[in-house]
Amino acid sequence: MSGGIAENFLSFSVARMRASQGDIHRCLERLSEEQMAYRGGDHENSVTNLLLHLAGNIRQWAVHGVGGQPDVRRREEEFVLDPHCSGAEARARFDAAVEEAAAIIAACPPSFLSAVIDPQPSGKMRNPTVLEAIYRVVGHLDHHAGQIILLTKQLTRGDLDLSIPRPR
Repeated sequence: MSGGIAENFLSFSVARMRASQGDIHRCLERLSEEQMAYRGGDHENSVTNLLLHLAGNIRQWAVHGVGGQPDVRRREEEFVLDPHCSGAEARARFDAAVEEAAAIIAACPPSFLSAVIDPQPSGKMRNPTVLEAIYRVVGHLDHHAGQIILLTKQLTRGDLDLSIPRPR
């Protein structure tokens, strides 16, 4: 992959992560602690669960997989019915993971994008390239940001005006 394309991919990936983080922040500013913990049923995730899940996934795939740091993820704790931390703590963990991952991705040498890694040895996607791992992290973050946006709209019964203004 040419340096220009690789550098564009890396900078766009960081920008996309920060955009999703910003959308999530706009949601969290509207939610109470009780709303962040709300689950419609045992089969659903709360906003707090989603923040913990994103922090765990981002750490495992980007911080561990791409950045070479130890894998500290405990996935089962991300989905417990009664999270062991507050919404504010989950937000802090999410923000810390995004910041650390964004720094790792921004500093990633273009030549490293084709390196094969194994960020999740017990998972289904084994031995991706660094490029694939970054793409997965950004897509996963976007996916769950959309869920948090929808939950926030439902819980607050309001629009978030996150995109182009709509006629009302």
